[in-house]
Amino acid sequence: MVKTQKTKPNQTDRLLIIACGMIAREVLAVKEQLGLNHLELTCLPAEFHFYPDRIAPAMDKAIEKAKAEGYEHIFVGYADCGTGGRLDRICEKHGVERMAGPHCFAFYQGMDEYAKVADDDMMSFYMTDFLCRQFDAFFMKPLGLDKHPELIKDYFGNYEKLIYLAQTNDPELDKVAESAAKMLGLAYERRATGFGDLTPGLAQAAARA
Repeated sequence: MVKTQKTKPNQTDRLLIIACGMIAREVLAVKEQLGLNHLELTCLPAEFHFYPDRIAPAMDKAIEKAKAEGYEHIFVGYADCGTGGRLDRICEKHGVERMAGPHCFAFYQGMDEYAKVADDDMMSFYMTDFLCRQFDAFFMKPLGLDKHPELIKDYFGNYEKLIYLAQTNDPELDKVAESAAKMLGLAYERRATGFGDLTPGLAQAAARA
């Protein structure tokens, strides 16, 4: 299912971002921050985070729909995100670009910074502002941890640390991340990333449009 803002028949002067629902709030924040008034946003379901095989075919349909509505400038608000290159093939098919990197955890930190820590973070579980806000909906209930906490070791036993990549300074989200680390039995680290490469990525896409 694709959720789209209401559009007009001809959108030749607009830039449409087709993004992961997990970064919708951040895309809109960057839009406001940079004054990108010609940017519009539509999102694929955030739950595709758990089903990366659904991303490429859904993106294919979303781009086709956008072009049928008159959009000439489209940017994909995803990194590869576990699609194994399939998303890149869809982008190539339609002549559009996407966010650089393997996943949002990388571009939030900035690709240069991520390259420095990627090896050390191999045993780390990342959280973002979105995942803090949706921790119960995305982890506790789907994994059954609210009723069967004994499963924590099965799901998270191979992790050593929980790293909260903070897009904002929100004490309530800090509490969620810290509590999650404690519950999962993991060491805790907070990294204030802001929007990372999302800001220049959208700025460059807007400039090209």
